[in-house]
Amino acid sequence: MAKLSDLIISKVRVKLLKIFLGNVKGMYYVRELTRMTKEEINAIRRELENLLAVGLLQSEKRGNRLYYFVKTNYHLYSELVALVTKSTGVGKLVTKNRNKLGFVKFLFITQKLARGIERKPEDVDLLIVGKVIMPQIAVLVKSMEKILSTEINYSCMTEDEFNYRKSHQDPFITKVLLQPKVMLVGDEINLQS
Repeated sequence: MAKLSDLIISKVRVKLLKIFLGNVKGMYYVRELTRMTKEEINAIRRELENLLAVGLLQSEKRGNRLYYFVKTNYHLYSELVALVTKSTGVGKLVTKNRNKLGFVKFLFITQKLARGIERKPEDVDLLIVGKVIMPQIAVLVKSMEKILSTEINYSCMTEDEFNYRKSHQDPFITKVLLQPKVMLVGDEINLQS
């Protein structure tokens, strides 16, 4: 499985991206990030300056501390959240357990879930299409809930049922397909066609 560190050479930057994009509401100061990453303070400062310079992070002085946080309007923000989601936490869990789940054609989580944005109780956070083993899906969802510290609403269906409901413009499927998503298994173009 490809890791974020395969694409980004700086291991400190990888750790910072995981922290900032894994909790987009988080605000952190330098010493806090040093403790979280177990990296040298100068390396943290250097990478924070780099991420500020490209516009991904923003800083704000509060009291005697300078806090850093993600700018959600950064032009590559969605793609970076998807990349971090796929290569860490939930995405890593899905990849690790994929063979236990049965035959999964498509599996995605919503951007709202990935970003930690508040969702409505009726929203579907996770859709799984394929011939799946339901007890294993239940175990996977429980693990995902533990990682994300939130309850996950999910739906499973066979490929035939999914295609039938999609071709008949089922309101549930239409709503689920229209929301922004992070594909963990399968390709979004194939999912939509």
